[in-house]
Amino acid sequence: MKHKIINPNLSDFEKFVLFSKGTERPFTGEYENHFKEGIYVCKNCGIPLYNSSDKFHSGCGWPAFDDEIPGAVKKQPDRDGIRTEIVCAYCGAHLGHVFYGEKFTPKDVRHCVNSVSLLFVPKGEKPPIDRMFFAGGCFWGVEHLFKQLEGVFDTRVGYMGGTWKNPTYEQVCTGLTGHYETVEVIFDPKKIDEETLVRYFFEIHDFTQESGQGPDIGEQYKSVIFYTNETQRRVAEEVISFLKQKYKVATQIKRASDFWLAEDYHQDYYEKTGKVPYCHFRRKVF
Repeated sequence: MKHKIINPNLSDFEKFVLFSKGTERPFTGEYENHFKEGIYVCKNCGIPLYNSSDKFHSGCGWPAFDDEIPGAVKKQPDRDGIRTEIVCAYCGAHLGHVFYGEKFTPKDVRHCVNSVSLLFVPKGEKPPIDRMFFAGGCFWGVEHLFKQLEGVFDTRVGYMGGTWKNPTYEQVCTGLTGHYETVEVIFDPKKIDEETLVRYFFEIHDFTQESGQGPDIGEQYKSVIFYTNETQRRVAEEVISFLKQKYKVATQIKRASDFWLAEDYHQDYYEKTGKVPYCHFRRKVF
């Protein structure tokens, strides 16, 4: 994964850890014994990574978590060939390593994270950026329209919801992997909120169609909102409840899971080709 260096105010040591896969000395990090309520975001890009409710004291000298925010952390083989490295799924910044089988908590997982890779956001405050995932047919059109929405910081297309690891476009198109063509919408919560995103999603695709979207028929083209926190889930449920008073709604609500980036030629497809969406357009719904 290529790094996206977003924070211009990083210290030399923070850059060493985040981008050269360094490690802070044990028992020296700011968050090792930190247990206030809130979330921990990536020091580089600001994406939420961990909830304070999943943090525990391991005695190992670094902050420990037994779960991550859905879709926020990518696990990959470490360069030492032994351990499993964890990185920010958005910007690729190095976080630490993940270990299994230590029996610290019932989940039996320990994300061992460098404090300098994190920034704490107290409960009630908004993170620098946040993300939601939307599936609504061909991801080319969904991404194209979300990119036009003020407050959207970035978008990426990929696959979510299935069981296969790192699926290809050809595999997803068989409809057998369980994945949906999905758009990751990264937004500035100070400029746009979850309800605006969800309402916009329902205005740019046919949420009444059960089998796909327009001429694109298949499991991978169905309508789904993937949430990463309870606020997003609640908002999605409330908007769907409102729409059901007037429409048949086929959209599903699912907890986000691993997000596998689609091949490069799918990213920003309409900007690259100069074409226009064939089954996505904005219409008045609310």
